[in-house]
Amino acid sequence: MNATMVTKKLMLFFPRCECEKPIIYHLVKDHNLIVNVYRAKVTPEEEGYLVLDVTGTEADIDKAMAFVRTFNVTINYSGKGVTWDPQQCTHCGHCIVHCPTGALHIGNPKTREVAFSEKDCIECLACIRVCPFGACASAF
Repeated sequence: MNATMVTKKLMLFFPRCECEKPIIYHLVKDHNLIVNVYRAKVTPEEEGYLVLDVTGTEADIDKAMAFVRTFNVTINYSGKGVTWDPQQCTHCGHCIVHCPTGALHIGNPKTREVAFSEKDCIECLACIRVCPFGACASAF
């Protein structure tokens, strides 16, 4: 019987002492996961983070995350690395043409208001660089 494959978006925060470990290698090799890294900053002698998707069975993902926790790595399951503040947004639409996935889009064609779909965001940060009003921000 084949187990159902699922994909989870995760943020991993690494303490300084764990940044040189080949954790992603072990997720792929030992835990049968497919890993897609969206953003990363993992350097020696600093704290680090990864924003990634992991795809595999629920059981393999659970075992892999138990393995990751043995390194004192914090796992954020919300996967929310980029935020959009509708109160800051003036709905100018400047960000829309720079968003490669359509995560930022016109939500209501009648009002021309910008909307944000977190599940479609790949954390490219283009919106942060181009938003003149600071409506888009990074958790990092």
